[in-house]
Amino acid sequence: MDSSAILSELQDIFRDVLDQPDLVLTPKSNASTVEDWDSLAHINLVTAVEKRYKIKFALGELQDLKNVGDMADLIQTKLA
Repeated sequence: MDSSAILSELQDIFRDVLDQPDLVLTPKSNASTVEDWDSLAHINLVTAVEKRYKIKFALGELQDLKNVGDMADLIQTKLA
């Protein structure tokens, strides 16, 4: 699965968790550019992503993520 396919799936997860059915994510989207992406939403997003892909993120990995594109790349690495 390439990172653009993962980004598309992440968009569905973000829409569901943030309750924003029209949300459009780009690889550069981050907590400062997505409405309602606060610390609680972040935990819920990470949990939903881990559940969807059956992966676990280490705390250090999450701290290094700058945007949704970084998350998609990390997921792709973990799925390889």
